[in-house]
Amino acid sequence: MKKIDLNSDMGEGFGTYSLGDDPGMLRSVTTASVACGFHAGDPEIMFSTFRAAKQAGVVIGAHPGYPDLWGFGRRRIPFSTGEITRFVAYQIGAASAVALLANHKITHVKVHGALGNFAEENGEIAQAFLDAVTSVDRSLRLFVIGGSILDQLASRQNLSVVREIYADRAYLDTGQLMPRKLPGSVIKDAQLAAKRVLAMLHESAIITESGKRIPLQIDSVCVHGDTPNAVTIASTVRCELEKAGFKVTPYTSA
Repeated sequence: MKKIDLNSDMGEGFGTYSLGDDPGMLRSVTTASVACGFHAGDPEIMFSTFRAAKQAGVVIGAHPGYPDLWGFGRRRIPFSTGEITRFVAYQIGAASAVALLANHKITHVKVHGALGNFAEENGEIAQAFLDAVTSVDRSLRLFVIGGSILDQLASRQNLSVVREIYADRAYLDTGQLMPRKLPGSVIKDAQLAAKRVLAMLHESAIITESGKRIPLQIDSVCVHGDTPNAVTIASTVRCELEKAGFKVTPYTSA
């Protein structure tokens, strides 16, 4: 039986502000990447999310991004590579400490939003991110888009990667995610999302908006927690994966 991880980004509220239905997502996913307080999240939300994930048997990781609560980490900000390394290390450290308080342990890092997009295409930014991760804990796995610069650099440095595809996002022919401002970039129909995921898994390739196939080893499928109808998308994707003969299980079980 083929194994596949199903992941989501969580803990992306702040203070009294909430975003997404994390308890609902935890019923379907096997892995959670939790905001570390810079683009979203705070110690209380981090703790409760880690604890809920532990109770649900869900693997956890840190989800660092730009220090940009106002823009939800989706704006590129001109930090130096040294600053990026330091604020990413800071966030991983915070996530690790709060996870221990919740009797859980982070096992991966997944970079968020604009910083993630930048690291996928720019070698200096990617290396700044990798420097942060390896300085904190070289054993942490890295969630990446397969074939990206971040993937290539991590592989050359013998770091463990988890190559993911997105159930709820469309792709450009470069293999990058289609910018959210473009029509059709966010997929809200649960059945369509599940159909696309199965097609990509069966072909072991990213299928772009134009129909181009980009070969890829796929380890995980992501459903964004803030996507409209996210809980329905996640549960539908999981159901269809299981119907197709996949065992939905954390990447740590591979």
